[in-house]
Amino acid sequence: MTFFEHLEELRPGLVRSVVVLLVAMVAAFILKEPIMDAIMGPKSPDFISNVAMYTLAERTGSEVLKINQAPVTLINTTMAGQFNMHILMAFYVALLIAIPYILFELWLFVRPALTQSERRTSSRFILYIILCMVIGVCFGYFILAPLSVNFLTSYVVSSDITNMIDVSSYIKLVANLTLVCALIFELPVAVHFLSKTGLITAEFMKKYRRHAIIVLAVCAAIITPPDIVSMVLVIIPLYLLYELSIKIAK
Repeated sequence: MTFFEHLEELRPGLVRSVVVLLVAMVAAFILKEPIMDAIMGPKSPDFISNVAMYTLAERTGSEVLKINQAPVTLINTTMAGQFNMHILMAFYVALLIAIPYILFELWLFVRPALTQSERRTSSRFILYIILCMVIGVCFGYFILAPLSVNFLTSYVVSSDITNMIDVSSYIKLVANLTLVCALIFELPVAVHFLSKTGLITAEFMKKYRRHAIIVLAVCAAIITPPDIVSMVLVIIPLYLLYELSIKIAK
């Protein structure tokens, strides 16, 4: 088949993927109340992660672990702000829902070129991709988002300045952190592909482990608030992912 014939074969899958994305977006738009409650969760003292951190703080006597205990008021500053925020929220949720189906459509596209054993392997591989994504989403939502919200809402450069946080800024923060973690947790999957093609080996990853730790520390510093607790909570799972990736490459 020519390049354009391949595109023609791919087109129905792309159309179906767009339809699924739109349907999920409409559903998320309609179910705004439970979704908004979930998005607003990381800033609430009753959020499961905040409660767990508070309990840990009580047992250890560390006040720094008591996060998101002060109420945070979000504001809207533009005429169409809440409507635009509603659409943005629906898009983020729909994207998370549609990604597994989009991956399934891509697998259907490449399946005719695979052998029976490759089909079985690739079908399981899609499940691994989805599993890693779900774990990353949970990590970003339950761990990273509350820590970031706590730091950014309580940080004060001057007592003369009052934080008035726009609701769209808050939603973008929570959504972006969740999506970034979903991508980062695909590291074992990426390493599997790279090792299959010979671009990376377990020996190479072991040799540059120290360099990788520095890179992971920098990544943790970039995606987390600048405090040691947040960095440690992020760099530990990142390092475990790296060690897992070495096993996968081997």
